[in-house]
Amino acid sequence: MSEIKVLSKEVSELIAAGEVIDRPCSIIKELVENSIDAGASVITVEIKNGGRTYIRVTDNGKGITYEDLPVAFVRHATSKITRKQDLDSIMTLGFRGEALASICAVAKVDVLTKRPEDDLGTHYAIEAAQQTAYEESGCPDGTTFTVRDIFYNVPARLKFLKKDVTEANAAADLVSKLSLSHPEISFKFIRDNRTELLTAGDGKLFSAVYAVFGREFAESMIEVDHTYQGMHITGFTVKPLSSKPNRRFQNFFVNHRYIKSRAMASALEEAYRNQIMVGKFPACVMFVDIPAGAVDVNVHPAKTEVRFSNEKLMHEAVFFAVKNALLKFDAPNRMKLDNSRNFSERQLYSVRPEDTGEQLRFSQPVQRPVPPAKQAPGFNKPEPPAPPAPTAPVPEPVSVGFKKLDTEQIERAKSGEDIFLSDLEKTDVKTPEPDTLPPVQDAEPPEPEAVKVTEPILPEDSGYKFINAQSFEKKPEPVTIEYAKKESPKPVVVGELFKTFVVAQCGDEMILMDKHAAHERYIFEQIKEDANNLQPQILLDPITVLLSYAEYDAVCENLEKIATLGFEVEPDAAPTVAVKGVPIILGDNDPTEVLCELAKNLMENKLNPQSEVFDDLYHSVACKAAIKANDNNSLAELQTLLDDVYENDDIRYCPHGRPVMIKLGKRDIEKQFRRIV
Repeated sequence: MSEIKVLSKEVSELIAAGEVIDRPCSIIKELVENSIDAGASVITVEIKNGGRTYIRVTDNGKGITYEDLPVAFVRHATSKITRKQDLDSIMTLGFRGEALASICAVAKVDVLTKRPEDDLGTHYAIEAAQQTAYEESGCPDGTTFTVRDIFYNVPARLKFLKKDVTEANAAADLVSKLSLSHPEISFKFIRDNRTELLTAGDGKLFSAVYAVFGREFAESMIEVDHTYQGMHITGFTVKPLSSKPNRRFQNFFVNHRYIKSRAMASALEEAYRNQIMVGKFPACVMFVDIPAGAVDVNVHPAKTEVRFSNEKLMHEAVFFAVKNALLKFDAPNRMKLDNSRNFSERQLYSVRPEDTGEQLRFSQPVQRPVPPAKQAPGFNKPEPPAPPAPTAPVPEPVSVGFKKLDTEQIERAKSGEDIFLSDLEKTDVKTPEPDTLPPVQDAEPPEPEAVKVTEPILPEDSGYKFINAQSFEKKPEPVTIEYAKKESPKPVVVGELFKTFVVAQCGDEMILMDKHAAHERYIFEQIKEDANNLQPQILLDPITVLLSYAEYDAVCENLEKIATLGFEVEPDAAPTVAVKGVPIILGDNDPTEVLCELAKNLMENKLNPQSEVFDDLYHSVACKAAIKANDNNSLAELQTLLDDVYENDDIRYCPHGRPVMIKLGKRDIEKQFRRIV
């Protein structure tokens, strides 16, 4: 007797449904994607009990004809493709024709649909792949799917569903991602008779982000818009200081299809390297428009994963798009002050008319005479005038500067020696003479005019340039021609707070700079630049390292790049390599682990494959060599540090992700003192 049998239609339908439908949100995904493909501009999703007992998806799309509706529930019936060549240029969200057949195999489905040009619509009901109703009916334009009692005929699958609140949260997360992918569609999500999400459908991505994640999240985003070798990357990415504790807020869309991509996530996080805190992850809502022939969407049953024809190119496109956005729009953080009154009326106006006062001056101590009403009886003799405040001696000009560190200074920094104070005599920057400093203004400045506050705009002459793959290649120094142009205001150090924070003024802005964080990042960038060509230390006995075959191929293809990082590696019997030299800075770290991480980074097409171990070493060196809080530093030293840091786009955060400086506008300060309203 034959042991091989053909499965019945009922069993085969259930097996096939298990590949597409595993929980209520899977049904919502398939139905909403069909609504999007149908050209709907308004889509409503309603669930009850986490979607386990009730799901309703309503749209105003083009609808389905009376004759086509029963055929739509037959497996592999679709209107999206007709021939095999269409698989090379799929632009719709659905195309296999498996969704409706899988849904009706495990649930009770009821459909009302009508085309705008038809007088009557169609009512169709099907349970467990068996038709129960098929008739003409009155209904609005569009399509309404009602799905009840999911997995009622598959108890084994039903018991693996999670709690209703968990399933409902998964459905809400899915609708949120779909609403982000198509901001031109108005989405409405109703959970247990309560509306939880409503998007405007105005075609603006920012509106969708605001509706889904809220105001605080939307305000923390910066715009991304970059074209790289035929791929257009748009959307938003988060400011480094607003990074998240996990990767759940990383949303990637390829041709308006939500996907999960390790390559894109890796490129995003590499662009934020050394700019966010340890344990934090960047968030984004990023769209990639790519030719349909360069991406294969038919590699996953749920179509959440895709395959790129050139994954390295995709990695570079995302990296440069995010990096350019950070360089262009991530300005130093601005301090925000509360515009509400910080003092009561009694506190603001407690000074009586008979009290007398004196204009505050910085040239002498402030003295407030005692009012007559508070003087002791019979004591009318005026007090002798206060002696003049002692004048601080003017310090001698100090030579100080933060020129590019030479090789000797970098080596001393690596050994932990303080390079800030010991190198003051080697530069030629002079402090201004006392008589050249602007005089202190004793008179009260005139009332400023109201200034219209606008978003910061990058000036055309800011020197900002987009980066690309060629930006990392060494090129000869170009010949530059300087033209006369209006000079922008330069920051001037005013003083220091708590021996930690430098207070400076630049135009109409006040600057607070963390001197340790700024100097630490300055040294870190110098060491990294010097470490582009590390010299290897030859080992007496080569170390054999076992890799995976993919890592082995990546190492063999990038031996020259590995050599610039200080490793001398020779391929051995696959998949092993022989390490004959390691960079000196590696110290006592295990070269096997470092090389494995290096191979992994090469395999993931990272533009900077260097192991994070090196970054940790550079962090440690820079931290030890930088000036510290509570160090005694002259104004000349602080001025030179500020000059080197202020216009350097690479020095916005310390290597640990803390901000280097923050700004506060003159207008905000005047509001706090009620000089303007």
